[in-house]
Amino acid sequence: MSKEFDDLDEVNTEGEIEKKEDNDDEYEDICFVCRRPESIAGKMFHLPHDICVCSDCMQKSIEMANTMDFGDFPGMETGSLSKEEFEKFQKQFPGMGFINMSDPYAKNGVPKKQKLKKKKTGEKKQPLIDIKSIPVPHKIKAKLDDYVVGQEQAKKIISVAVYNHYKRVATNTMDEIEIEKSNILMIGPTGCGKTHLVKTLAKLLDVPLAIADATSLTEAGYIGDDIESVVSKLLAAAGNDVEKAETGIIFVDEIDKIAKKQNTNSRDVSGESVQQGMLKLLEGAEVEVPVGANSKNAMVPMTTVNTRNILFICGGAFPGLEEIIKQRLSKQSGIGFNADLKDRFDKEKNILSKVLVEDIKKFGMIPEFVGRLPIICSLEGLSKEALVKILKEPKNAILKQYQKLLELDEVKLEFEEDALEAIAERALERDTGARALRAIIEEFMLDIMYEIPKDDNIGTVTITRAYIEGTGGPGIGIRGTASLPDKSEH
Repeated sequence: MSKEFDDLDEVNTEGEIEKKEDNDDEYEDICFVCRRPESIAGKMFHLPHDICVCSDCMQKSIEMANTMDFGDFPGMETGSLSKEEFEKFQKQFPGMGFINMSDPYAKNGVPKKQKLKKKKTGEKKQPLIDIKSIPVPHKIKAKLDDYVVGQEQAKKIISVAVYNHYKRVATNTMDEIEIEKSNILMIGPTGCGKTHLVKTLAKLLDVPLAIADATSLTEAGYIGDDIESVVSKLLAAAGNDVEKAETGIIFVDEIDKIAKKQNTNSRDVSGESVQQGMLKLLEGAEVEVPVGANSKNAMVPMTTVNTRNILFICGGAFPGLEEIIKQRLSKQSGIGFNADLKDRFDKEKNILSKVLVEDIKKFGMIPEFVGRLPIICSLEGLSKEALVKILKEPKNAILKQYQKLLELDEVKLEFEEDALEAIAERALERDTGARALRAIIEEFMLDIMYEIPKDDNIGTVTITRAYIEGTGGPGIGIRGTASLPDKSEH
């Protein structure tokens, strides 16, 4: 059954219609005409087929009906129009239509994904985050270590920043000292683990997480996603619970793509304008966001979300930033013995760790935007040793995934240490970080995954360096015997 009809009754295996148990009492009623929720529009009139109309829209409908002249349509008085009268009515009033009560969408009013959760009244309000239940920084980092290899300094910075942020949310500034928000800017080459780090963090803290892409954002009024759509995604991740969403995390990826365009006279609707539009979100403001949609339109309900307690983490690869840092560091180069040379930073692997705010401004980020991201966290490019660790150490390592797949066929998959190094070397050549590992393994595991189910006698498969380099085959072992290297050509 398609998602659009989630709210309809279900048909069981015997063909009988079963009434779906839904908790409509948990959701607010939405006006079918103006799409405002009950908390904004006030008391609703409940019409047949679960249609709700607010008092304002009902009053306007009555006034419009009273002012219209239906003298040419006597069927209006009795409530039954003939076919000729109906066709004549459509020609005279082309913009006016009738609700089709047999339509499944009309019967169910507004889909649940566009309904807001009701705020519970009468109960003592419990804080969503208890200060005693927030894990301390060293415990956050220890959990991150299980899933993310390397990036020790970045994990430490994020653990402390998140801990301080949720202490601020839990205390809710209960005294005269107001703690400011600690938004984070993550800078690192592609495939170094920025998104993976944030996903692991949200899973650990059990808070709503929205991952948005800055490349699709444009200034209000232009084609593309509105800036408020990032908050709308967080609201959807929180199950349309506004209070829960107001303590979540928003990760805006590819933030470097909204840098100011250099040497252009045209309006920069997807660059500097987006940075300016995001200022109020980062600082903390009440913004109107669409519920269950990315853009505002007349058919989507709206609600207000306060971004004061939402943690924003922005990440990007910032290609070309290394050159800007090198230019700044080599300004004081000279000539003669013991002089600093201009090219002394060319072989510096971790040049991004020397980044300053002025470098990010020169890249194209406006000062007001950078000022609202006080914590700058640089991630290192991955070395060969780090790539080998990524292959085998994390809880959901790529090798463990393939071993599990073959284990279901009762085949043991093994990797020689030299083979892992060969995979890491090929990944470094592609220069796309940890993403290259999966692509390489998929490439050479294809034949193995295809051939293994054919032969029930195979018990073990050993991946060798020769197989990775294309000069030999994998080691195949028959059930109950030791594995022998396959000398056949690959």
